[in-house]
Amino acid sequence: MNQLRSEAEAAITRAEEAEAKNKKLEQLNLEKDQEIISLQHRLGLVEVDLEKAESKINETKQAAMEGESSKMNSEGLVRKVQLLEEELDAAEKNVKDTVEKLRQVDVKAEHFERQVQRLEQERDAWEKKYEEAEAKQRKAQQELDELEKSMADI
Repeated sequence: MNQLRSEAEAAITRAEEAEAKNKKLEQLNLEKDQEIISLQHRLGLVEVDLEKAESKINETKQAAMEGESSKMNSEGLVRKVQLLEEELDAAEKNVKDTVEKLRQVDVKAEHFERQVQRLEQERDAWEKKYEEAEAKQRKAQQELDELEKSMADI
């Protein structure tokens, strides 16, 4: 009976130990479940953060591509402005040269106008001399004709 009692006591002790161990394991299991739930929640938050970060990265990439496109566009516009400025400089130089040539042509035109006026005056003077000489010649011819007639009458 003692042996049975000692076996019963040993069995009770083992059962108590098993129950305590079971309780400990159940508590540990509950803690691990809570930890899993907490980690799953954190994982969900991290995934949301990841999606936001990926969205920002995509937006940044898009903005960078647009910036690159704008940069290329602005570089093209800068080149176009430079070409237009060069064309403007060339046009201004051309206008300046043309104005100078026009001034020279005006000076020459004034010179030739003065020359034409002088030559017209000279021509008028010669025409007057010619008319005077012609009148003298007619008068002399008339006198000669009268002299001839009067000599023929004698």
